[in-house]
Amino acid sequence: MTTVAPPTMPGLAHGLRRLYYARFGFAIAWAVLLYLTRSDLGPASVALLVLYPAVDAAAAVVDLRSSHAAGQARALYVNIAVSVLAAVGVAIACTSGVPAVLRVWGTWAVISGLVQLTIGVARRAVGGQWPMVLSGGLSVLVGAGFIIAAGADAPPLAGLAGYAALGGIFFLASALRLGRAAQES
Repeated sequence: MTTVAPPTMPGLAHGLRRLYYARFGFAIAWAVLLYLTRSDLGPASVALLVLYPAVDAAAAVVDLRSSHAAGQARALYVNIAVSVLAAVGVAIACTSGVPAVLRVWGTWAVISGLVQLTIGVARRAVGGQWPMVLSGGLSVLVGAGFIIAAGADAPPLAGLAGYAALGGIFFLASALRLGRAAQES
């Protein structure tokens, strides 16, 4: 039986940095595209809404494989499962309207935010994780806000674009900090 040694801290930082840059680019592009749909639940916005949590699940798979994160494996598996369920849930919710989408998205944001917060704290020795910790905490609060906003008359989807863009900025900040951490070690 062959075992795979966990990566060194600089190796983990490098892998996370690349993943975070990719997540930044995706989040910004996704936010712009969703914003351009003008809050309709048309085919383009539905595809985008399902795509976002699906990409989050895929990113968690990449993270799990590249980091061999023994300490964070359970949290990453939870994130994968929750994101896949969110993608399916959003697809179903799109048939019921924007309030249903916001409820599913908000629930996903709360749970995945808690997972991100947990992983960020566990990885603080790698460096560059405080933006991830802050992002996770903010995701919990904003997710609760989406659930509350779902009860309003004609709630907009535009808030989801802002949520993604801000998350992308946190990924960029973390990637940049990881670059500094790698240079200092």
